[in-house]
Amino acid sequence: MARTIQQISFPAPMRPSLKRVAAYARVSSGKDAMLHSLSSQVSYYSALIQKHTGWLYCGVYADEAFTGTKDGRDGFQSLLAECRAGNIDMVITKSISRFARNTVTLLETVRELKALGVDVYFEEQNIHTMSSDGELMMTILASYAQEESRSASENQKWRIRRGFERGELVNLRFLFGYKIEKGRVAVDPEKAAVVQEVFRRALEGESLTSLAIDLNRRGFTGVLGGKWNSMRIREMLSNEKYLGNALLQKQYRNNHLEKKEIPNRGELPQYYAEGTHEAIIDQATFDAAHELLTGITENSPVKRPRRRSAFTSMITCTVCGRNYKRCTGGKRHFWNCPTAVQTDLPSCGTSQIPEKVLYDLAAQVLGLSQFDEGVFL
Repeated sequence: MARTIQQISFPAPMRPSLKRVAAYARVSSGKDAMLHSLSSQVSYYSALIQKHTGWLYCGVYADEAFTGTKDGRDGFQSLLAECRAGNIDMVITKSISRFARNTVTLLETVRELKALGVDVYFEEQNIHTMSSDGELMMTILASYAQEESRSASENQKWRIRRGFERGELVNLRFLFGYKIEKGRVAVDPEKAAVVQEVFRRALEGESLTSLAIDLNRRGFTGVLGGKWNSMRIREMLSNEKYLGNALLQKQYRNNHLEKKEIPNRGELPQYYAEGTHEAIIDQATFDAAHELLTGITENSPVKRPRRRSAFTSMITCTVCGRNYKRCTGGKRHFWNCPTAVQTDLPSCGTSQIPEKVLYDLAAQVLGLSQFDEGVFL
């Protein structure tokens, strides 16, 4: 009896797709302990993602940043770029304050990622942004984190300002001619000699530019490695700290989010403390340098602001989009597009407008018997 044999094929089971997961870590300062913490976070998240069944490791993005705003964080920007490119499904981070301390920034970023289908998981708060109540909880906690940041900033400002009132040299980190370690300010003999030399040569009549060129030629750099120029020499000659004194609170930070340093023009009180550290320059030398700088300022030519014409930036070429400029031909003035009169590139082909025509039209529109340029300037 003939047998019929039929091969039966079973479809291969579909393998579940892996969730592409990345992590974000951030610390707030350059201290060794903080950098160690950042390294620990990177190691922790790398191991966490790679050992999780169903997850595909897509890296750990990290920043050493002084603020929770997103613009200054390269790692954060790289993470967002990968999310926008569709390469990440979920982001893990320690807490809301590590991700962003600004509530507006946080919500804008999370909503963008949510629209891209990217879930953000905050471990400390146990919140998934893709969950139904995720955004509500996140808004509440982010507002709390932002307020906590502001409160910490205000406390720090209070401590620093109380120190200023007591004449303490607070937050001085860098100054050419001194070694500053753990708040202790000591004279650096080699660089202090350079400071004394600069004062002496300036008082002997050498120009500030010449002094800057000489210091650069001899290989001297600023405390942060920058080149010398006349402005930096001027700052040295006018710095009261070389007297062993300190004018405190020359600058202040605008707010706890941007932390931008702004020169203090009277918004906050200043304090002049004497004998805060060892001097490099004596009072007579410093006073002579002050007189020298005052004389340089008073004798420098004053650049008068260039008078703008009534129609500057008011006429735009409809062909190339550039602003018309005022031209002179003999005793006649007219306006034309720069592209129309240049010789090294193809012209846009527009025609010149006599200035008298512009005057007459402007007077007509304004209801004047005669054009008055003062109306525009």
